[in-house]
Amino acid sequence: MKRFAALLDSLAYQPQRNGKLRLIEAYLRDTPDPDRGWALAALTGNISFKHAKAGLIRGLAESRVDPVLFGLSYDYVGDLAETVALIWPAKPGANRAPELSEVIETLNAASKADIPRLVESWLDALDPDGRWALIKLMTGALRVGVSARLAKTATAALGGQEPDEIELVWPGLEAPYENLFAWLEGKAERPSGIARAPFRPVMLSHPIEDRDLAQLNPHDFAAEWKWDGIRVQAVSDHGEKRLYSRTGEDISAAFPDVMDLLPDDVALDGELLVFREGAPATFNDLQQRLNRKTVTKPMLRDFPAGIRAYDILHQGEDDLRPLNFRERRARLEALLTTAARDRLDLSPLVPVTNWDDLQTKRSNPPSPAVEGLMLKRWDSAYLPGRVRGEWFKWKRDPHLVDAVLMYAQRGHGKRSSFYSDYTFGVWKGAELVPVGKAYFGFTDEELKEIDRFVRNNTENKFGPVREVTHTSETGLVFEVAFEGLARSARHKSGVAMRFPRINRLRWDKPPRDADRIETLEAMLA
Repeated sequence: MKRFAALLDSLAYQPQRNGKLRLIEAYLRDTPDPDRGWALAALTGNISFKHAKAGLIRGLAESRVDPVLFGLSYDYVGDLAETVALIWPAKPGANRAPELSEVIETLNAASKADIPRLVESWLDALDPDGRWALIKLMTGALRVGVSARLAKTATAALGGQEPDEIELVWPGLEAPYENLFAWLEGKAERPSGIARAPFRPVMLSHPIEDRDLAQLNPHDFAAEWKWDGIRVQAVSDHGEKRLYSRTGEDISAAFPDVMDLLPDDVALDGELLVFREGAPATFNDLQQRLNRKTVTKPMLRDFPAGIRAYDILHQGEDDLRPLNFRERRARLEALLTTAARDRLDLSPLVPVTNWDDLQTKRSNPPSPAVEGLMLKRWDSAYLPGRVRGEWFKWKRDPHLVDAVLMYAQRGHGKRSSFYSDYTFGVWKGAELVPVGKAYFGFTDEELKEIDRFVRNNTENKFGPVREVTHTSETGLVFEVAFEGLARSARHKSGVAMRFPRINRLRWDKPPRDADRIETLEAMLA
């Protein structure tokens, strides 16, 4: 655990992508099997423990230290793993510090009743860094700025391979990946148990800016609507069908209805959406289907999912990614003409004459499920990652409302000393009702100003949450930007914002002049 803890600590404080790659590659090169394989599984999100949860950790900590002291410490630090790692009463020499593989294999084999005793003994044996790493591993909350793609890229460097080669064999591998490392180090052949329907890294876009438009020729680009769902890759390969998120997570089990739609032997890039009467519904409907490992029959009936296809990556034995977008688009249109079915259709192109005309269309989309436009060079190959100058996203201008700060909570990590998570509301009659929460959109200097306001204007405390003064005359007004709005029975206001963020601070505006709920209801209408 000590070596893994040192890796996590180094990654957490390394801001540069290349620096993180070097750290991971060095760890994988110098660490023996199976520890390095389990570390790779942790970094790629492929480890979970059924019974080792955050509540267990908190219960163990409160059994060792005064619960009130623990609560105050947790409120101040803002992170469970860091709090427990620092406050846990040390017992030097109490036990032998475990290896990473020992922890994982023991947790996987242990009964629910045995886990508290095991975890307690490990916390006794480890130093604060080791305790922090253990808790992060158990709760699946590494948050060290490493994506699965980045970890696989570092792994590929061990054998001088391209990251795509790792992606192609990845679905057929199991942790701790000893056959993968043997291949990369030249000790064995490429893993032969390659699963069907592999994930292929997605091509991403850059937000477009005004200076980009001034330099680009509109006739070089295709335009299509950017639908407000989640980007997916749907793959059918000799009878094997899989659905992946854009990061490569297999979400097939949660969307059996989508699996049934796929034609044979094809890989499609598209948007996962809920369809109603043949048209895409809003993201709020899709949200009912997300983050579920299984899905019920009523859910399949009430929220039928499908794909609006953007691109085709593979067909039969042909890898189409090297073709330009014009050629791929023609192949996609031909496929969906012959294999047409409900809830699997083609994302239509938007005619491009000039940027002003396209701007008008962007501001008046044909559906509330559209969040903007995508611009793709006609001659662009399908390349992994965010390639400069090839694809652009041109999202609709966000909605803006003035809302009043009502509650604040400490942040996590480097923000754990500041009140940086804010709940804000608008007026409904003579009272404020919460309409959203946000924790970004402001500068470090503005964060300090808001934090000072929260501390000087706290009226009540509810655990880690502070209620901040919010009367018609006294309070802090935020200009809040958000991407969309939906009705919500779970919120007192009856509405839920999509991607809210603090756009600017309105120190100049008294709370009485903030927006009213009628403004948001008009947006819904």
